[in-house]
Amino acid sequence: MPPKPLDYESINENVKKSQYAVRGELYLRASELQKEGKKIIFTNVGNPHALGQKPLSFPRQVVALCQAPFLLDDPNVGLLFPADAIARAKHYLSLTSGGLGAYSDSRGLPGVRKEVAEFILKRDGYPSDPELIYLTDGASKGVMQILNTIISGQDDGILVPVPQYPLYSATISLLGGTLVPYFLEETANWGLDVNDLRQSVAQARYRGITVKAMVIINPGNPTGQCLSEANLVEILRFCYEENLVLIGDEVYQQNIYQDERPFISSKKVLMDLGPPISKEVQLVSFHSVSKGYYGECGQRGGYFEMTNIPPQTVDEIYKVASISLSPNVPAQIFMGIMMKPPQPGDISHDQFVRESKGILESLRRRARIMTDGFNSCRNVVCNFTEGAMYSFPQIRLPPRAIEAAKQVGKVPDVFYCLKLLEATGISTVPGSGFGQKEGVFHLRTTILPAEEDMPAIMDSFKKFNDEFMEQYEDNRGYSRL
Repeated sequence: MPPKPLDYESINENVKKSQYAVRGELYLRASELQKEGKKIIFTNVGNPHALGQKPLSFPRQVVALCQAPFLLDDPNVGLLFPADAIARAKHYLSLTSGGLGAYSDSRGLPGVRKEVAEFILKRDGYPSDPELIYLTDGASKGVMQILNTIISGQDDGILVPVPQYPLYSATISLLGGTLVPYFLEETANWGLDVNDLRQSVAQARYRGITVKAMVIINPGNPTGQCLSEANLVEILRFCYEENLVLIGDEVYQQNIYQDERPFISSKKVLMDLGPPISKEVQLVSFHSVSKGYYGECGQRGGYFEMTNIPPQTVDEIYKVASISLSPNVPAQIFMGIMMKPPQPGDISHDQFVRESKGILESLRRRARIMTDGFNSCRNVVCNFTEGAMYSFPQIRLPPRAIEAAKQVGKVPDVFYCLKLLEATGISTVPGSGFGQKEGVFHLRTTILPAEEDMPAIMDSFKKFNDEFMEQYEDNRGYSRL
């Protein structure tokens, strides 16, 4: 009997090729151990609320009223909800065609897209067109939609930073395109060199690949670096010279833990450069309610803004968005509030500032605790987390550990991370899931565990790591840069 259409040997090969390490082998093993009763600290994914971050009050109040609009008719509503939350809920309900249970425009509610455009104008000093802003179910869906528009076959290449967030490698595989890596330099605080970019493009073209787009993740995931304005200028000039679309993943723009390199958007730098570059380089920028001090991952709210994209292409993107009818409407409300938080003089303003500032200040302290903790460990080296939500330490594995991993059929950093999980309950992601230089090993962990738990977590890691190194060291040298 021939294989059935959904038997493994019959399914789409691109589905088999796609890998997503953040929810891969380590996560599945952690879930098994959790079912067996072991306490697991899930630091594998940037999921703030799952690790104890409390939701901001104002957005939840507004969305609660939008979800249950009958509360607005209750004479006691003012006793439970502040007046500005009530007013904002009425505002958002007025933008819908029947409340949160009704489909919106496939691009998202026009009124919310207008608020996104106003946010971009305030952030960058340049106008933004709401018609070129699409609201999406998280930034990931937007990234997938744009890559789907760009990639038409295996000869289409996408420049992706390595280490990279595996959304990009997985989606490129799924769409049948080719990932063209450019390596970030760990010894230069995960910086990039334009000469390396040129070399990556030249090598891809030699193999017959048409490189169409370049991805930047700023601040970086998993590497946590912030791109300087000078770096962004180099990147945009490179895209202009090489005729590449720039895909700007900027979902961590609120997560900045140092003052030397504040976040600067790709759109602002592009506009600052002026013609011809500002008129020619095609740019798609992404943002999300999942990160920053909102951390509303489960709400699935995001947007992308298109710059210098021809109207006919925009129409095609709209057509494909229409197939899904509508992005989820409650998340659009979260996005609107993120773009337009309570203002000075509003009843909720002081509480909003207190809550959001408290989250960011705590994250800054946690970034330092984790970096210092890793750097106190034997054979571990870690750059400071300048932004985003992750530490990405290099683990200098002894040769005997690498040999032991091979004997059980594991990639060395997977072997290390599994041992760490079994010993401590700390669930991380091996660096091989993000890409790394040959013979160099890392792990990624979030900086999201509660601040009061962080010292104990780092002590637990240090104890495991030092015992692991003691077990496998034989003074024959180490994996290293």
